[in-house]
Amino acid sequence: MVSLTSLWLPILLSAVIVFVASSLIHMVLGYHKHDIRTLPKEAEVMTALRAFNIPPGDYLMPCAGGPSQMKSPAFLEKMNKGPVLVMTVMPSGQFTMGPTLAAWFLYCLVVSIFAAYVTRSAIGPGATGHIAFHFASITAFIGYALALWQNTIWYKRSWMTTMKSTIDGIVYGIVTGLAFAWLWPA
Repeated sequence: MVSLTSLWLPILLSAVIVFVASSLIHMVLGYHKHDIRTLPKEAEVMTALRAFNIPPGDYLMPCAGGPSQMKSPAFLEKMNKGPVLVMTVMPSGQFTMGPTLAAWFLYCLVVSIFAAYVTRSAIGPGATGHIAFHFASITAFIGYALALWQNTIWYKRSWMTTMKSTIDGIVYGIVTGLAFAWLWPA
């Protein structure tokens, strides 16, 4: 069996390549540019919400509080009147990319470690690069893309946004698989 530590190079290389590919996808290709839209009357909505001093977190509005209240006339009236939304409140202040990019790179490493673990569990040393590509790319795709579908199913995120992110996951899976195919131990 191939040891996980012997796969440090494809793990690191695939994480770096995915990190660079994601940067190119978001900064150069620009097809994610319209994934999030500007809220109508943004200034007025921000002014109105600012007064509530909502702490950072995820919110649902209206929120029933539990399954039994979902059939209550008061909750149903709120749902019918609207607006109905899921929102994430982020901390106020300037957004800095450094910590977010560091967390993204760490996530890329974690996905690559899982891809290495699954691939080395499925095949041994001397396996062809094609077989290593197969297991590593599918595992990485699962790690990068499939969990995003839950947000569309449960929280009504745009299917278009989710499909674009799924395409990104295919790209990330392919480059991960290529790194493992190239550097798989003989």
